[in-house]
Amino acid sequence: MADHRFSNILLVGRGGSNSGDLRVHPGGIKWTSKGGKAVEVDKSDIDGVTWMKVPKTYQLGVRIKDGLLYKFTGFREQDVSSLTSSIQGNFGKTPEEKQLSISGHNWGEVDLDGNMLTFLVGSKQAFEVSLADVSQTQVQGKNDVMLTFHMDDTATANEKDSLMEISFYVPNTNTQYVGDETRPSAQVFHEKIQSMADVGASGEEAVATFDGIAVLTPRGRYSVELHISFFRLQGQANDFKIQYSSVVRLFLLPKSNQPHTFVVVTLDPPIRKGQTLYPHIVLQFETDFVVESTLSMSEDLLNNKYKEKLQLSYKGLIHEVFTTILRGLSGAKVTRPGKFRSRQNGYAVKSSLKAEDGVLFPLEKGFFFLPKPPTLILNDEIDFVEFERHGAGGTSMHYFDLVVKLKNDQEHVFRNIQKNEYDGLFDFISKKELKILHINQATEGGVASVLRSEDDDAVDPHLERIRNSNADESDEEDEDFVAEKDDGGSPTDDSGEDDSDASDSGGEKEKPVKKEPKKEASTSKPSSAKKRTKDGDEDGPKKRKPKKKKDPNAPKKALSGFMFFSNSERDNLRKSNPGMAFTDVGRALGERWRSMTAEEKEPFEAKARVDQKRYKEAMADYKSAPMIVDSGHESDSE
Repeated sequence: MADHRFSNILLVGRGGSNSGDLRVHPGGIKWTSKGGKAVEVDKSDIDGVTWMKVPKTYQLGVRIKDGLLYKFTGFREQDVSSLTSSIQGNFGKTPEEKQLSISGHNWGEVDLDGNMLTFLVGSKQAFEVSLADVSQTQVQGKNDVMLTFHMDDTATANEKDSLMEISFYVPNTNTQYVGDETRPSAQVFHEKIQSMADVGASGEEAVATFDGIAVLTPRGRYSVELHISFFRLQGQANDFKIQYSSVVRLFLLPKSNQPHTFVVVTLDPPIRKGQTLYPHIVLQFETDFVVESTLSMSEDLLNNKYKEKLQLSYKGLIHEVFTTILRGLSGAKVTRPGKFRSRQNGYAVKSSLKAEDGVLFPLEKGFFFLPKPPTLILNDEIDFVEFERHGAGGTSMHYFDLVVKLKNDQEHVFRNIQKNEYDGLFDFISKKELKILHINQATEGGVASVLRSEDDDAVDPHLERIRNSNADESDEEDEDFVAEKDDGGSPTDDSGEDDSDASDSGGEKEKPVKKEPKKEASTSKPSSAKKRTKDGDEDGPKKRKPKKKKDPNAPKKALSGFMFFSNSERDNLRKSNPGMAFTDVGRALGERWRSMTAEEKEPFEAKARVDQKRYKEAMADYKSAPMIVDSGHESDSE
């Protein structure tokens, strides 16, 4: 039989649904979400298939032999016949049609089949839930049985609500669960649920347990239990149960020059705590701590199901043992650090994201910022990266920022990276064939000329030009960020992921606007010039001192969107903050600009585009006009 593919099919869970593509092939059924999660059901594991008409669409139920039930919805009426014939031809099974109760009644019968609880109203299904999701069951009074569910097992990022508990009223006259004076029907029903659900001691025994593990997100200290089909985080206030089918990948990442190692469990769908979603569970282990662990598993199960995946006992570093057992049980792949090495021979560089300090791991197929907010960026998602100067003076010249722009227009700005990491990071990114914005600037001058300087006190020509000019009236070209290389405005942040943007070059021009005499600028930092002479470039500093005369007929340079914004808001800011230092004014304007949305910036960016067009046209006319050039290197005209 040929493959059959269906798009926009939802995998239905207790807290919501994920959209993806379903493929029926001779080997089984495979569903892949747009986020990368996959559910595969082998032909030999399929126990039964059902059809059901649900509001506006059709639902396919696939039950596997261990009792799990996968529900896929989003099929059209014309899909029913083609999918039915495909299932019959590939698996030799005919889908059974089930009826959905639409009466709205809440009085009916409970059918327990495998690990599924189905509530029937007049022989039609009203709802069903998985008993594997039940964390607790208790009898309240004489007739009420309360089922409490594990948190966040299937809730997705688009879902705000998740089913947490259900209460059943079981009268003493119930004929399905017959009791007596000492054991009423509610107690019989309660005990039946306990025997089938994962509740307390009656649930499956943990294969391995790691106590007192520090979990950074969701924050707390938890006992981590690894079971056959799921793992659990048990804390004093929270209890999370995560099915292995939700585990997308494991990351084993040692922290740079620190005695701890991160183990990250990436989930799809994520778990939820209140209204906060956690797609990454970040665990922190002591790197040198050695443990011994014997698995609570029969040899028959070990040899039949986990042969070559697990062994009966382990002894080694705690993060290695934990990752090995979790990988064997979940089947998820493990990602370790790649070829990148920092200047301190670590696997990551210190950085900050959203005002949170952390480390950025450049991996072979992406970047991972830890510990919080844990941010995974795959290379396939990246549109371009850009290296930016962190600031325009002071200690900020020792750092740079890495801007990562995604294809969906989201943007992440990793700040405060030490400048001695520039060469290694640039070379690593270049080898990954990622697009680097303003690559000539990054390799020949501009950012690189400052970051690659081993002299921390070296004169920054970009900074000196700003100090020698009035920021309000200056039209001198910034050679590090020339108009031809400008992208028409700073990339804006409309993703909600980061509260800053890549327009630091605009904000920086406002900071060092303190006026100083030009003589002072030319003779400032004599030690810097002396150090450069030691490096062998004796003529270098001398050649930079004479300033090239500007042609008064040259067109005025184009202003950026930030400069238009600054010119319009500077006076208002001074009026509302009398006595505010000029550098503080520039800093405040830069902060305002970074906090603005794309819509708020658009009027100023539009002015910048118009001014850019004006400048290019004027430059074309200016360059085509006849010019008189003397034989020297510098113009002597005023």
